[in-house]
Amino acid sequence: MKDTCIGVEAALDIIVGKWKPIILFHLMENKKMRFSELKRAIPRITQKMLTSQLRELEHHDIINRKVYSQVPPKVEYSLTDYGQEMIPILKLMQEWGTSHIQHLQAIHKEKREE
Repeated sequence: MKDTCIGVEAALDIIVGKWKPIILFHLMENKKMRFSELKRAIPRITQKMLTSQLRELEHHDIINRKVYSQVPPKVEYSLTDYGQEMIPILKLMQEWGTSHIQHLQAIHKEKREE
């Protein structure tokens, strides 16, 4: 049974955590973003955590970090071709999350009406 879960474990190793899916979703929506744009888009993330999460995603070849040689330095992040394979998963996560919120609201509404 464990062998059938290896793929799920590998996927979770890459996207697990509060911030990685959110970072990936923003990159999916915006194609390319600078560090400061990502920070503004995700105001509750610390600079240290954003840096850490970006490095991990880059290590797994999910995102690309492009450095432009100019002053001041410019760095852009984008999904790699490999990372773009996650777009259907991210969209399904968004759809399911929205559905889940509606489901919970309906349950709570029913409980209040009882």
